[in-house]
Amino acid sequence: MTLVTSMPAEKPAIASTRGFYLAAWRWHFYAGLYVAPFLIMLAITGLIMMWSATLVGRDGEKAFSVTPAATKTTVSQQADAALANVPDGTLAHYIAPSTPESVAVFRVDRGEAAIMVAVNPYDAQVLGQWDRRSALYDLANSIHSDLLIGTIGDRLIEIAAGFGIVLVITGLYMWWPRNGEGFSALLFPRFTEKGRQLWKALHRTIGFYASILLLVFLVSGLSWAGVWGAKFTQAWSTFPIGKWSDAPLSDATHASMNHGSIKDVPWTLEEAPMPMSGSDAGHPGLGHGQPATLDNVIAFARAIGFGSGSDQRFQLNFPKDETGVWSISRDTMSSDSTDPLSDRTVHIDRYTGKVLADIKYENYGLAGKAMALGVSFHMGTIGLWNLVLVTVYCLAVIFLSVSGFVLWWKRRPKGASRLVAPAYPADMRLWKTGALVMLVTSLLFPLTGATLLAVLVIDMLLIRRIKPLKRALS
Repeated sequence: MTLVTSMPAEKPAIASTRGFYLAAWRWHFYAGLYVAPFLIMLAITGLIMMWSATLVGRDGEKAFSVTPAATKTTVSQQADAALANVPDGTLAHYIAPSTPESVAVFRVDRGEAAIMVAVNPYDAQVLGQWDRRSALYDLANSIHSDLLIGTIGDRLIEIAAGFGIVLVITGLYMWWPRNGEGFSALLFPRFTEKGRQLWKALHRTIGFYASILLLVFLVSGLSWAGVWGAKFTQAWSTFPIGKWSDAPLSDATHASMNHGSIKDVPWTLEEAPMPMSGSDAGHPGLGHGQPATLDNVIAFARAIGFGSGSDQRFQLNFPKDETGVWSISRDTMSSDSTDPLSDRTVHIDRYTGKVLADIKYENYGLAGKAMALGVSFHMGTIGLWNLVLVTVYCLAVIFLSVSGFVLWWKRRPKGASRLVAPAYPADMRLWKTGALVMLVTSLLFPLTGATLLAVLVIDMLLIRRIKPLKRALS
């Protein structure tokens, strides 16, 4: 009796589960149509940036090399040579050589122009100059950041990143073995398959292995975005610089040390206000209350550990105005080192030589530490293994995006004039689960959530009610 009564109860459950699978497939399909072109763009521009930074240098410095000598000229002599090469310019930034064969690089501002000058640190001879942010790296970064169209591009990419997370979740749900299928068939594709089945097998397997990394890349990328990043996560993860000392704080933030769309400042410091020179605040620094000069700031930086070890590169921002500070920094994101745990930013009062802030990786909050590691990993700057892994991952993302389109194209009936999207399931008894997924997405990623809800409303109220639209998009 028990067996007879239980069998009919299983059929609706199976149908409901099947219905949820079809709904997940439908969401995966539509999300993929929007996300795939963005993923291809992000993967290609990411590869260009990563390999350009590796081969040429993020700031173009690797295009030059020098022969080491017994002694070096002072950094102020090198700076004078750079300044003499740009009449009416103002020194703004110094990048220390990363190896004995590397050049010193100075940024000299002249009006609105920022000019980079490469100087031989051994004889202070100028080896070349170029406009800052005019290289292939910078073009790729601008496309990667906002599609060259500013805020609108940033928002479009943020929506795509959020939908990318939906794509990963629905893809993993569809990937999960069912109907007696074993994990081995999913972890290792069947190369004996042909045509669409082979494409599907490769898409599923590569998608599974790439999914975890894709989540890391999407979340770390979203943390730089204009809404979820700047308005939400950065707001409560910004380093409280006021706790380090009682130095007066400027209206300008650390983001003022960024240059264009290139991020030079650690994520957790971007929104933190800069300290100001001109008070008695701060901790002992250069000693004897002597005003800071280029040479004694560099000497102090080296004395406290900057430029030591195999990664000798660090950066120095000059004071921008009367209340500005000398800012020494080293972080993996800027290609200064391969160890995110060594990230450090030090601000020095230009008049007293006192240290106004000395912020290390261990001082970051949990989100700041996660981003220091995540962004460095994202950019492939932690070492050769990281560079190779991210390269393989980017190629996998390109394959997944292309293979998704191929699967769709091969699934379409020949000569079909409609989209041929997966049909909306008639049985959706697990709608509460789907609603929960959408609710969580909306709460975590408001811009993506709002877009998702708008699409669902359009789908329910317009597409399914207007026959020409329903036919074209089904």
